[in-house]
Amino acid sequence: MLRRTPLFGGKTRVTFTLPADEPAGPVSVVGDFNGWEPGTHELLRRRGGVRTVSVVLPPGAHRFRYLATGGRWFDDETADDVDDRGSVVRL
Repeated sequence: MLRRTPLFGGKTRVTFTLPADEPAGPVSVVGDFNGWEPGTHELLRRRGGVRTVSVVLPPGAHRFRYLATGGRWFDDETADDVDDRGSVVRL
């Protein structure tokens, strides 16, 4: 799930949220905003049975995917668009 919070200067904080136990193990959000570098934005466990990470992004379309343990890539079905190249959030 994606949550958008507008910030000053036209930027937006995007919070990426997944269930705490699915998939098992560490999960990172990787995308054009972090050079597709695994581990840069790892989702952390929070109260309420979820794990999240927030990233401040400029206006535009940003492509991303999640990377789970074992090299398993998956998309966010709540994104603005999903295709064979991944998920897209538009700001």
